[in-house]
Amino acid sequence: MGANSKLKDPFIDALFEALMLLENEEEYYRFFEDLMTIGEMKSFAQRLEVAKMLDRNETYLKIAEVTGASTATISRVKKCLYYGADGYRLVLNRLQEKKDRELSS
Repeated sequence: MGANSKLKDPFIDALFEALMLLENEEEYYRFFEDLMTIGEMKSFAQRLEVAKMLDRNETYLKIAEVTGASTATISRVKKCLYYGADGYRLVLNRLQEKKDRELSS
């Protein structure tokens, strides 16, 4: 499934263009600290960790214990992971490929 064309607009395009210009972790931290609240950043990070744990078939109980996510958040991430635009899947696959490369080095 592709990206939702209803979301596409010039402001979002400009945001994505800006993100692609960031070169390292420090630059990401600096930009995201200015762009969003600490709570928003932690929420996004939490959702990614939930997706990783769902991908490993962890239980909702364990995911909630480890991440602090509500069952509603876990369900929402699961729905996106399995029925969304495959954004989580793309990132999870690339993270696994990176891990595999590092282990074989």
